Amino acid sequence: MADSAEPLAMLEEDPNSNSDPRWGPNNKGAKELQGMYSRGKRIQEQVSVFVCSCLFFSNAIVLLFQLQLFQLPHIIFAAVCGVVVADFVSGLVHFTADTYGSVNLPVIGPAFIRPFREHHIDPTSITRHDFIETNGDTFMLCIGPLAWLNWGLVYGEISVGFAWFLYLLAGFVAVTNQIHKWSHTYYGLPTFVTTLQSLHIILPRKHHRVHHVAPHETYFCITTGWLNLPLEKIRFWKAIEYLVESWFHVQPRTDDFNWANKKI
Repeated sequence: MADSAEPLAMLEEDPNSNSDPRWGPNNKGAKELQGMYSRGKRIQEQVSVFVCSCLFFSNAIVLLFQLQLFQLPHIIFAAVCGVVVADFVSGLVHFTADTYGSVNLPVIGPAFIRPFREHHIDPTSITRHDFIETNGDTFMLCIGPLAWLNWGLVYGEISVGFAWFLYLLAGFVAVTNQIHKWSHTYYGLPTFVTTLQSLHIILPRKHHRVHHVAPHETYFCITTGWLNLPLEKIRFWKAIEYLVESWFHVQPRTDDFNWANKKI
């Protein structure tokens, strides 16, 4: 019966209309990159998810214990600001890892840049990742801010409004890659997820397809995608590329191109 079950995701068409598929799980580069997923990386993701979850829980207890009715407008405003900032942060991290660096960099390359290179060659690989592999790195990014927030709440060094903003921002950042995974998943998604996608409250599938047209140089924001069009209109990412190339003589996406050009 397992053979008749629907797959979690369908193979996406090549938006570049290449006659020979450039990507997919059978691509030479995709197989090589997948093989770099190490036991040490797995442990880092497991520890990150555990520590971050503990911090989310401990901060929630303090925030809810201190909650008062008059704070609700502040919390709503903090939620809106948090999701917008999270969308921008997702774009900045995504742009940086896609555009610069190399898988060959010590530690950082195989641990944190590798997943971005694999994703461009085999976009649906993310749908085959479990919760830990999908969310370990975004949870890791939240550990420092949440630890600082916990200290501030305990010792009264932080305002209520900013505390809720930072907490909700961390929450949106933590689930960003899960939202990204859903944008590549075509079967079996819960109704609430597809509803949020259709309302563009979280990143919709069709919207994210724009990024996956080579050379992957636009629409980097992957929490909600709300900022993609405004940032594209002002050519924000192109401006950063121009400044980096002018000041540091570093060309964008060279490592990404090298992996994309590996033959099947």
